[in-house]
Amino acid sequence: MSSLSAFFSTYSTHFVMVGLIVIFAIAHSGLASLRMWAEEKIGARLYRVIFALVSIPLAGLQLIYFFNHRYDGEQLWNVQGITGVNEFVLILSAISFLFLYPATFNLTEVAALKKPEVHLFETGIIRICRHPQMVGQVLWGFAHALWLGTSFTLTTAIALVIYHLFAVWHGDRRLFKRYGDAFLAVKERTSILPFVAIAQGRQQLVFQEFLRPAYIGVAITIVLFRWLHPIAITASANLNW
Repeated sequence: MSSLSAFFSTYSTHFVMVGLIVIFAIAHSGLASLRMWAEEKIGARLYRVIFALVSIPLAGLQLIYFFNHRYDGEQLWNVQGITGVNEFVLILSAISFLFLYPATFNLTEVAALKKPEVHLFETGIIRICRHPQMVGQVLWGFAHALWLGTSFTLTTAIALVIYHLFAVWHGDRRLFKRYGDAFLAVKERTSILPFVAIAQGRQQLVFQEFLRPAYIGVAITIVLFRWLHPIAITASANLNW
């Protein structure tokens, strides 16, 4: 076997994972960029249903593939036996979910039970960071790459972070297109990096805003995810993909 063949044999799943992320990025950001046009043509509810039916299965495929190939490639480091690392990774993963979901995940809108809308938030987690999903993805990627230590996991984490950095630019562009000067005002009072706007006095933290069902629901979901984590890994392995 040639060195090139050996390389692709060792890292083939890495390329597949990056490909899945690219497909998701094109579908997710592509549909998001078409939202204003699509809502005029087919309505906000039908657009949101289509968006969810495309995005959620693609995200699920990524998770399944990640679970089944997380130990592929080279073992770059192994810190699982070091005291405190497991607890650190669990805490960091929990914090990542607090950033990933509460500001952007509205179940009633995903299901189109009420009219889906684009929201110009400046409360709760947005006071800390204007793009919480990006911060959550960085934390998630770092935690999992640290714990697993494989080239496959590191590749996955880097690819996801790169996409979310693009999504920061893309998201700001879409909000400016929709809201104009109103978005620029929010942009001035918020920051991409966590706590920067607060530290600079451009924003203040209001703890009462976190005492809402959405944040409590995310906290409960974190506990459930921890319990379901080994079940999801076993179920993914049964798919043999």
